[in-house]
Amino acid sequence: LGGPRIEMRTGRKDSKQSYLAEVENTIPNHNDSMQLVLSRFQSIGIDAQGTVALLGAHSVGRVHCVNLVHRLYPTVDPTLDPEHAEYLKRRCPTPDPDPKAVLYSRNDLQTPMVLDNNYYKNLLKHKGLLLVDQQLTSDPSTSPFVEKMAADNGYFHDQFARAIILLSENNPLTEDQGEIRKDCRYVNTE
Repeated sequence: LGGPRIEMRTGRKDSKQSYLAEVENTIPNHNDSMQLVLSRFQSIGIDAQGTVALLGAHSVGRVHCVNLVHRLYPTVDPTLDPEHAEYLKRRCPTPDPDPKAVLYSRNDLQTPMVLDNNYYKNLLKHKGLLLVDQQLTSDPSTSPFVEKMAADNGYFHDQFARAIILLSENNPLTEDQGEIRKDCRYVNTE
């Protein structure tokens, strides 16, 4: 399905307990400032170029309305393309969506299930869904990488592969820490 080929150097190990708190302390939130996002990734050895590449994972999947309505209501964020905002309002028709409802918008309407550089092309057209996405184009330390990745899918794939390996090597579980899960969604019972 396209996208970079990534070879992991070690087997996967998962925590034996919830790692949600650890993730929340390391991985930035979609409403964080670009400086905080860059700082968090820098703390684990990922530079601005790698951060921009990792956010390219937003090329695949969707954003739940609850995470983007603040850019639509009560007034539309001026950094958002007005026509795209109208489309988003049709997908997310209320400023207070039910968090349990499956109301969402796709990040990439052209190739929603392919990891490609359409994400960056959309950002340059002011069609980023999350605040952190659109900030990539306005921050001087990230905007050159957005432009380069929008122009060159191979460059994006190379940088994504490099950054995802760095991310995977951050604080790995070793020896008797963690486990190889039989079902990745659940801690092993035995």
